Amino acid sequence: MRICYARRVFDTFQFARQLIDIESISGNEKQVGEFLFAKLTALGFQTVRMPVEENRFNVYAAAGDKPMVVFSTHIDTVPPFIASSEDDDNIYGRGACDTKGIISAMVTAALRLQQENAPIAMLFVVGEERDSLGARIANGHAPGSRYLINGEPTENKVALASKGALRVEIIAQGKMAHSAYPHLGESAIDKLLGALFNLRSVDLPENPEVGPTTMNIGVIEGGRAANVISDFAKAQLLYRLVGPAEQLKKDIVKAVGDLAQVDFVLEIPFVKLRTFEGLPTFTAAYTTDIPALSRWGEPVLFGPGSIHVAHTDREYINKRELMDAVEIYYTMARKLLN
Repeated sequence: MRICYARRVFDTFQFARQLIDIESISGNEKQVGEFLFAKLTALGFQTVRMPVEENRFNVYAAAGDKPMVVFSTHIDTVPPFIASSEDDDNIYGRGACDTKGIISAMVTAALRLQQENAPIAMLFVVGEERDSLGARIANGHAPGSRYLINGEPTENKVALASKGALRVEIIAQGKMAHSAYPHLGESAIDKLLGALFNLRSVDLPENPEVGPTTMNIGVIEGGRAANVISDFAKAQLLYRLVGPAEQLKKDIVKAVGDLAQVDFVLEIPFVKLRTFEGLPTFTAAYTTDIPALSRWGEPVLFGPGSIHVAHTDREYINKRELMDAVEIYYTMARKLLN
């Protein structure tokens, strides 16, 4: 959809497709970052590259020196790359809803606010799908904003809260031997299976407002061959948190015992979020960059598209929902500014 701003034409759908058609799998965001930098500069925003690491940077674009409200989301995607396409109803492709369509909606709303001389800015970060490195770097460069509107596919609902995440590695050590003589070895796989059995029996915390903590055993690896007693085995687990993690960590260590080593490799806290009267609400079962952007203001989580089609081979965003989000982003910012 084309919208005119002070004799300039901005096509929200076309811009979304342009972003989708630039491959930006986590770690390879440079090209899409350069595209965003050039486009936002041409649209009259004060735009800067915020270095993260070699060949990776966030893009920050402001409509004034001291923004009060900042729109933010991420520019990286999960693999594989899928080019854009569209029909009468939807735009398809990797990142269509997570979150390149959201970027296009935010820029469209920001252009309207820019015309009104509103103190707003945009922050587009790298690495959300991997480790939130871009957001963590950005947190050291907060401009003093009071509110952060973070974009993720929420079906145009406002999140009451966002679950946290606890990523755990369970590493078992053993002793190799010929499988015909198992008594001469010590199976790391047997130890790991025992540890995982115990972990599946741990009572997980529940929060009456947002539901239960969940656990997923995402990766299991180890062993040498079918006729070799394994000397090494490892599993990667992810817990979705609904509150503090300290007691859960103790329970995990106790359940594993002497069977294996426990490493807590990533923790993202559970967060409660600001809501808006008149907009439907839900609880996000996934994590976002919001905990890593704590210095950017009171957070709101909102965006068009469904998390249920994100990361799939048929990812899409509905065009009407996308344009509805433009209006809601604008209205949110105006309410917060007032």
